[in-house]
Amino acid sequence: MSPSQQSHSNVTSSIIAVIAASCGWILREKYEQQKRSRNSKYEIPNDLQSGDHIEEMKLAVKLAIQAGGNMIEYLEQKGTDAENGESTLGISSKSNDADFCTAIDIQNEDLVTKALSSTFPTHQIIGEESTGTDKPAPLTNEPTWIIDPIDGTTNFAAGCPLTCVSIGYCIKGEPVMGVVFSPKTEELYLAMNGKGAYRNGERISVNSCQSKTLSNSVVCFEFGSSRAKEGVDKMMGAAKRLLMHGCRSTRSYGSGVLDLCYVASTRLDVVYTGMYEEGWKPWDYCAGMVIAEEAGCIIRSLKGDGKVKEFDDERKVILDSKFDIYSDSMICGVNTTVVEQCRNVVLGIHHNQA
Repeated sequence: MSPSQQSHSNVTSSIIAVIAASCGWILREKYEQQKRSRNSKYEIPNDLQSGDHIEEMKLAVKLAIQAGGNMIEYLEQKGTDAENGESTLGISSKSNDADFCTAIDIQNEDLVTKALSSTFPTHQIIGEESTGTDKPAPLTNEPTWIIDPIDGTTNFAAGCPLTCVSIGYCIKGEPVMGVVFSPKTEELYLAMNGKGAYRNGERISVNSCQSKTLSNSVVCFEFGSSRAKEGVDKMMGAAKRLLMHGCRSTRSYGSGVLDLCYVASTRLDVVYTGMYEEGWKPWDYCAGMVIAEEAGCIIRSLKGDGKVKEFDDERKVILDSKFDIYSDSMICGVNTTVVEQCRNVVLGIHHNQA
């Protein structure tokens, strides 16, 4: 190689090295920017920082994000060559093959329970997996945490992004704080009594939906795990009445907690459950109820089976009534009109509605 060629080669190598170094710096900077952006959107808003339960919320946020991290690897690998199949999930059935939990459900509940017990040793904890198929322990006046380590377990096992971690906190038998983290969609929902509801640091509300009626609403329902003919007939009958009446569309997202969060953020207009044995449990309601109510939603038992009367004799919502998270049924909507109309239709009370 001649001296001029050698010189040219050296210059070319230097240019390549500079370009490579610049590309590496750009990629690292982009990663750090994404990391900073992700961390900032998970910060607790100032309005919540001044709340009575901020220390509990700080820990719940930390644990929800950690638990969500346990779910990401499987969600990312599902459907790719890196996937090892559902066998790695350690699936175990509960009441039937449609009602199951995974090893990560148990891992997440263990993570959250141990940290809560260590930090707040006098607090009570009710978890979905520790309860199993037993009846959930009743709420007392003691501070109580209600945990769903993975809500939307079927979605999770299928690699569907609509799955989340839910951590609710109760005082004197009433939910007062909710933290919900959806790891694949990177959304953190937060709410505290009297302090509003937030998604990734931004305030959410249903104020723009006060003129909604059933006919122009997106309605959500879940069919649950029951496969009994009577139950299927009742659930399908409700869906048929709804479609015959008319609504904008229907959805079944597979995560009751996210259903409530989506009503709170107007992605849905109303969600109901409890036509048969698909009614949810306290861990499906607790955190989501606080988020929904703080966003301005109306949440009541679908069949009026709560502790107090929730609808008057004309089937109108009693505004000062309160939803019981141990109810066997629920309806949550963006305003009273949608709740009343949807309830009447799915229960088959009458059909002459807007």
